[in-house]
Amino acid sequence: MNAELKHFAERAEAEGLLDVAYATTDSPFGPLLLATTRRGLIRINLPNYDPEETLEELATHVSPRVLEAPARLDNARRQLDLYFAGKLTEFELPLDWQLSKDFRRRALRAIARIPYGQTRSYTQIATSAGNERAVRAAGTACGSNPIPIVVPCHRVLRSGGALGGYGGGLPMKEALLEMEGVRSAK
Repeated sequence: MNAELKHFAERAEAEGLLDVAYATTDSPFGPLLLATTRRGLIRINLPNYDPEETLEELATHVSPRVLEAPARLDNARRQLDLYFAGKLTEFELPLDWQLSKDFRRRALRAIARIPYGQTRSYTQIATSAGNERAVRAAGTACGSNPIPIVVPCHRVLRSGGALGGYGGGLPMKEALLEMEGVRSAK
């Protein structure tokens, strides 16, 4: 970020004109785009997603006042770095859930409670979210998770331990689980 843009971001922040701050960070899988509001982390864009589309989505669904402001994401980037280095097992970040509603939000909150190195089935997530028969909806919640990794949908498996799907691709899901010491069926 050049000095002029940095000054602009700082001024927008100081004047309360910055609703969504974003920055990129490196990961073992490629660059991640992170976005935050005053409430907390609202979006993590995995490497296989188009960052421009994500920024447009945020401008449409959250606020048009979206600006690159890396300093607002320093803590999230630091925690992700520690996680990928195997030195962090629990994120301590405020989260903004506004991109998920109703059952999906309840399912994502249940997913957020899955401990490091453990897994749950889609059925267990559906039950935790209040509807044991909503297994497909639990899968949809995983697939639409706006805050992957921090809300660890990679820890949700099919009954029997098969991987199921993952927005970042199955190799990424498997690598995240292996990094956490989980051996899953393929």
